[in-house]
Amino acid sequence: MTDMANSPIGKPVLRREDKRFLTGAGQYTDDVVLPGQTYGVFVRSPYAHARIKSIDPGEAKRAPGVIAIFTGSDLADAKVGGLPCGWLIHSKDGTPMKEPPHPVLAQGKVRYVGDQVALVVAETYWQAKDAAERVDVQYEELPAVVDTAVAASASALVHDDVPGNTCYDWGHGNKDAVDAAFAKAANVTRLEFVNNRLIPNAMEPRAANASYARHDDSYTLYVANQNPHVERLLMSAFVLGLPESKVRVIAPDVGGGFGSKIFLYAEETALVWASKRVGRPIKWTAERSESFLTDAHGRDHVTTAELATDAAGNFLAMRVGTIANMGAYLSTFASSVPTILYATLLAGQYKTPAIYCEVKAVFTNTAPVDAYRGAGRPEATYVVERLVEQAARDLKMDPAALRRQNFITEFPYATPVGLTYDTGNYAAHLNKAIEMADVAGFPARREAAKARGKLRGLGYSCYIEACGLAPSNIAGALGARAGLFEAGEVRVHPTGTVTVFTGSHSHGQGHETTFAQVVAARLGIPADNVEIVHGDTGRIPFGMGTYGSRSLAVGGTAIVKAVDKVIAKGKKIAAHLLEAADTDIEFDNGEFKVAGTDRKVPFGQVALTAYVPHNYPLDKLEPGLNENAFYDPTNFTYPAGSYVCEVEVDPETGRTTVESFVAVDDFGNLVNPMIVEGQVHGGLAQGLGQAMLEGCIYDQQSGQLLTGSYMDYAMPRASDLPSFKVSNVVTPCTHNPLGVKGCGEAGAIGSPPAYINALTDALGVRDLAMPATPERVWQAAARHLT
Repeated sequence: MTDMANSPIGKPVLRREDKRFLTGAGQYTDDVVLPGQTYGVFVRSPYAHARIKSIDPGEAKRAPGVIAIFTGSDLADAKVGGLPCGWLIHSKDGTPMKEPPHPVLAQGKVRYVGDQVALVVAETYWQAKDAAERVDVQYEELPAVVDTAVAASASALVHDDVPGNTCYDWGHGNKDAVDAAFAKAANVTRLEFVNNRLIPNAMEPRAANASYARHDDSYTLYVANQNPHVERLLMSAFVLGLPESKVRVIAPDVGGGFGSKIFLYAEETALVWASKRVGRPIKWTAERSESFLTDAHGRDHVTTAELATDAAGNFLAMRVGTIANMGAYLSTFASSVPTILYATLLAGQYKTPAIYCEVKAVFTNTAPVDAYRGAGRPEATYVVERLVEQAARDLKMDPAALRRQNFITEFPYATPVGLTYDTGNYAAHLNKAIEMADVAGFPARREAAKARGKLRGLGYSCYIEACGLAPSNIAGALGARAGLFEAGEVRVHPTGTVTVFTGSHSHGQGHETTFAQVVAARLGIPADNVEIVHGDTGRIPFGMGTYGSRSLAVGGTAIVKAVDKVIAKGKKIAAHLLEAADTDIEFDNGEFKVAGTDRKVPFGQVALTAYVPHNYPLDKLEPGLNENAFYDPTNFTYPAGSYVCEVEVDPETGRTTVESFVAVDDFGNLVNPMIVEGQVHGGLAQGLGQAMLEGCIYDQQSGQLLTGSYMDYAMPRASDLPSFKVSNVVTPCTHNPLGVKGCGEAGAIGSPPAYINALTDALGVRDLAMPATPERVWQAAARHLT
């Protein structure tokens, strides 16, 4: 038996990577400076929609330090392809989605403010910046399509060959069964709401540094990216037509991604292509204003949702219609976010018998929209939990009791929208959250607040998400154009230390600590003896990157399987050393033992023997101890949780304070509870940021981004947030050896509906649009009090 008391699994081990982060010793993409370094700056469109009449780079070319200027026509002449979308969705009538070209540099038209028109390369950044302002681009401005709700009926077209600006018109579920259930319902709760568009704000903006080596015709790209192998695959195979083996992608320390760095962007692709033309490395680091304009945005749904119940409050059916904004072009995973990652989660934690969802995806003259922390799951949870809360009010039932009455209680459970939940205990985390939030004491607190002239409200949210993104066969059946597995390699050195190469990518999650804990526990060696390497296609066999809380469930399992191979070979080596049969060797706590005896050899001696094979049975054993594994799971994982939010509103000012926020999650087994708690805190802050403050706003006529800086786009600060109370319930995942489910997105998924449910409870209104700014709250409070 493993010595669990000394096992690093389940221990709050301090993050080893923080030493370099906190001492300024990290290496981010912008830190990389290569011999012969040059700098790139992009000329960007000032218009949301315009025809490019001419581009005259003449004066810019004569500016000091300028090396080259490239435009869309240069890439067209070189037959450079457009950026691909990685997920094919079919409309209800069976036709494939519209995939208009997404050129690396604009050709003929620009389609959003910030669309890249030209690349200027110069000796220094400031020379490139100065020259970029001298590129003379003449535009013919065209009408812009901005409003998500009416894009499909707009007279102007974002792409001439996409009628009605509609990418696809998709449906999922049993429409007939839903219609029949609604026909006999005792109560129908209906809400219309907008899931507000968000702008990702990573600490390190997007950055890239591309170089070309003439001696072997190869490229190296340093890039702030969550997905280096996929970046290489898409860029080499689908855009530039290069052999993958000639492109090395290195993603060093990355200052946060939240989904916005999963994608293949035009900028890094242009740099790679241009690096061969100039024969020198080119570095580009986005200014913060560029990030606001051009990072793929998140959310942006307009939804009508209905929940049908019988007179006793039993859920009968749910009907959802959503318009999803794709922006001007299809980003890498854009098409899957409001469909596969959204509609399939509409069952939530409930045994709703029938669900039907239609999603119309539209193009607009705005920045592309793609995955952002949670990617479809927050949008789905918002629909479900706002509906359920309002249904309880319509039925005059306790919202917790209504939820508990409709919870799924038997597992595995196949939902009517295509998922099979393997395990869970939803009542347990709701009950725990209610106790921690002292819901019983809420009426007294509400009365006390009323006596002070304040309004108090309480809101619930019971979320579920599909994580551990894979499996390849399911994803492929749903339209994925890539596999969704993970790879790991475990290299045991002669001294018994271990280097692990993982296809997962860490951009702040603490993988270097967590993965080391897993390997150390499995091999019975100190965690300090385990090094984790990630983010380099030149060193890692393969990988599908980090997103969708897949790192430990999928990437960690690949590592475990590679470790198991190491142990299996180690048993053969130990058998040789102990003069026993392979089948008699057991491995436990870092020692290989002959079963039923005291004869044993430590892991380190086996490792040394593997590399010093004197008297080795070379006809039966190869020297060395180095194994790799690919892992493709059989199902998603399903983290779930219950959140309780209590707010107090000052009706005179609209100021809202979060008096209490309780989060009880079920992430399966926890490898490092301290890191998990940190992930929950971060997610809660991100979700509450959406609910309270953040909102990307475009001018509805011109398409200009009005929230283009931190002066206009409000990120939450510490003073906006309470001290979160978090806890866990554990039901281990049944289909991965670690029993883990994933924790990265939960807080961002569950907190917006909990906050808005609390706020609408305080104000006595059916809905309040996100972000619930003080002005909106003040207006709602005024209506409430009159």
